[in-house]
Amino acid sequence: MTTTEIKTTEIKQTPVARINFAKAAPKAFKAVIGLDAAAREGLDPTLVELVQIRSSHLNHCAYCLHMHTSDARKAGESEERLHMVGVWKEATHFFSAREQAALALTDAVTLIADGGVPDDVYARAAAHFDEKELGHLLALIFTINTWNRIALATAKVAGEDERVS
Repeated sequence: MTTTEIKTTEIKQTPVARINFAKAAPKAFKAVIGLDAAAREGLDPTLVELVQIRSSHLNHCAYCLHMHTSDARKAGESEERLHMVGVWKEATHFFSAREQAALALTDAVTLIADGGVPDDVYARAAAHFDEKELGHLLALIFTINTWNRIALATAKVAGEDERVS
């Protein structure tokens, strides 16, 4: 099959209309917003974006990945580091030991069905975050995983940031 044939035989699917979660379940939506805001308290905004980007990579959530890479850029994050989040284990020199510990915990919690959160991963995070910070970091990871699932389940389109009026 030639390239021309492939292009003409590709099937373009029209997205199936899905609910607007915020309108369909406003109390639940507001509760997630509240959890999100509470989770961020006391955490470095750069770290918050790295965690959200990593979880969105793992969950294949283009909507959230676009949103959080855009937010990170606006906050001054470098393109170089943004490109390395997806391969942070192979590019550790781009991230501080604290950021690496947070990313490792993000991986474990996001992929929890693959074996839970290993003791060494938890201990590594606990060595870099005090108890309050660790609680907030876990809440942040829980929250971005929830946002990823909302975006994926309701077929949010990357690039359409509903926070912007």
